[in-house]
Amino acid sequence: MCRFVVYQGPPITLSSLITEPSNSLIHQSVHSRERVEPLNGDGFGVAWYCPDLNDTPAVFRSISPAWSNRNLLELAGVTRSGSVFAHVRAATPGMPVVETNCHPFSRGRFVFMHNGRIARFRSLRRRLLKQLSDESFEAIEGSTDSEHIFALFMDRLRDADDDGSAAALENAMQDTIRDVVALARDAGATELTNLNLAVSDGHRAVVSRFTTGPPDGAESLYFQSGTRYACEDGACLVVSESNEGGAVLISSERLSDDSGWQRVPGNHMVVVDTDRNVRVVACVPSE
Repeated sequence: MCRFVVYQGPPITLSSLITEPSNSLIHQSVHSRERVEPLNGDGFGVAWYCPDLNDTPAVFRSISPAWSNRNLLELAGVTRSGSVFAHVRAATPGMPVVETNCHPFSRGRFVFMHNGRIARFRSLRRRLLKQLSDESFEAIEGSTDSEHIFALFMDRLRDADDDGSAAALENAMQDTIRDVVALARDAGATELTNLNLAVSDGHRAVVSRFTTGPPDGAESLYFQSGTRYACEDGACLVVSESNEGGAVLISSERLSDDSGWQRVPGNHMVVVDTDRNVRVVACVPSE
């Protein structure tokens, strides 16, 4: 399993998420608080948007552990963005540690990452690939179940005739989860499928917390929302100064021990619209 963080709001430095909090993403790469295995050292990735320059995200990925990558540390302190995805990887046993398998994945203006796994992925991979359009099939560069889920999601979004709304992302995510669960079931899986999925186009985002087991057993996920994000002396939180949507932070683990964090219920997803308003909605149930 892995750890990730999503930010949508006024521009902040990458270091506000990656290095400064007391439980920053780099800290989680070494001492994850909510995994049995605390290390997430099989590579990392960061994606961020600069809408004044380009609609597509910049992506920096590496197979080195996040805690020892000097380029990441230097980049994080001088790069600002209002839409950030960051991920530290703990590779599924048997999956190679190569750059093409590091998250986040990007395609056009979209970025995607995953914490979890598809049960019996090797057994169902061919059936999943048969469901894909030629464009999505050809876009897959690595071997992870995560990138295959992203390909399936992009087709479901296309099928829904994306209108630029958060609801369109939400519906495509629901369809993707439903399809993955069905594929695992048809492959005879008795093991759990865990789908903490995150997707954005820089303006809207959806992040799920889902498992085919008891919902409370889903991989951890938290969020905060308010006017702006502030980080000082390791204490990092979203400050509420008005009722207007301003900043949203979604993370596998709380970045610091302040009281603003809300735990996302199992088998639910966080939907962030273009005004950065937040809804928490139920995912489709496992069948």
